[in-house]
Amino acid sequence: MPKHSLVLSLYYILWSMRPRQWIKNVFVFPALVFSEHLFDVSYLVRSLGAALCFVLLSGGVYLFNDIFDRQYDRLHPQKCHRPIAAGHLSVALAWGAALVALVLALACAFWLHPHLGWVAVLYAALNAAYSLRLKHVVLVDVLIVAACYLLRAVGGGVVIEVSISTWFIVFIFALVLFMAAVKRRQEIVQLADEAADHRAILEEYSVAFLDQMIAVLTAVTVVCYALYAMGVGGTEDVRLQWTIPFVLYGVLRYLYLVYHRGQGDDPTAVVWSDRPLQVNTLLWLVASLFGLYA
Repeated sequence: MPKHSLVLSLYYILWSMRPRQWIKNVFVFPALVFSEHLFDVSYLVRSLGAALCFVLLSGGVYLFNDIFDRQYDRLHPQKCHRPIAAGHLSVALAWGAALVALVLALACAFWLHPHLGWVAVLYAALNAAYSLRLKHVVLVDVLIVAACYLLRAVGGGVVIEVSISTWFIVFIFALVLFMAAVKRRQEIVQLADEAADHRAILEEYSVAFLDQMIAVLTAVTVVCYALYAMGVGGTEDVRLQWTIPFVLYGVLRYLYLVYHRGQGDDPTAVVWSDRPLQVNTLLWLVASLFGLYA
């Protein structure tokens, strides 16, 4: 293979692994931060290693998804530009890259900690089941998406051998489920009558039903975090209660972007583009660090 073709293929493989989406692996770090080990180098290195494992895992999963969804992606106004759907990256090469990424990720996970290895195996298995069948099962599809985020948080805890508050786990699960419901809603709104052509499961949802889900999950998300921050989940430093307004504002800001600006079909794009949400997240982090480490 000519050198320029190899470089181009590597570029398309990296593009298909969605570098912009790697921010999702930040869910590995709450266990490190809230266990008060952020400035312990050995804990930090293991958490970074776990995050790298999930970067490779998620990258391999994105490649698999693009292989399976390439026919649907070609009909989508944005997804049609993805390398596999556009024909820039061959299916055979994508398969090879996905397998290499998954094998490296699992080997790294087991090397860091056996329990992290099994969390990674479960993550890969859930994603495989999602791609092959479960993405076509109503409600189960969004539950699987939320579970995969939750596994990142669990992995971040097991790799440094610390426990995570039950209320914090429920908060993360509810938060991601909230964003998944918003994503489904916005896909239906934006694609309208063609929604089912792009993602078959959208035919099973309606905007009214998803609005009800979003309302319920909004309350659950805020309440669970408040219970955790006020010490119900075993938190020793009650100064975390001052972080509750930032979480409330973040959720409400996200809803504003959804219902007034039509965003939310890509949660990662919202995080990267909305400055008030970024500032709020930074303030929440500062308040959390002050409450835990001051």
